[in-house]
Amino acid sequence: MSDDIVADPGDGVFDLGIGIDPAGLADDDLFRELASLHRTRLQTLRHGPDPALDTHLRRTAELETEYLTRYPGREIDPSRLTQDF
Repeated sequence: MSDDIVADPGDGVFDLGIGIDPAGLADDDLFRELASLHRTRLQTLRHGPDPALDTHLRRTAELETEYLTRYPGREIDPSRLTQDF
């Protein structure tokens, strides 16, 4: 982790570091990073200081953009377009 760490009121820490360029990540690493961000999203939104939330949003956008660049023809489930939420 970087030196820019803010304590989390829950059970972890918010890392305000930059992270590795998504283009340099192997597919497995990209998927792991995306899963981690999605897993920590609500905790960061609810309890993270503004800089941590800004970093989380930026990093999520970077990683999701890289995913879409690598997989422009990703599998889309047409039934998801009609599901009631």
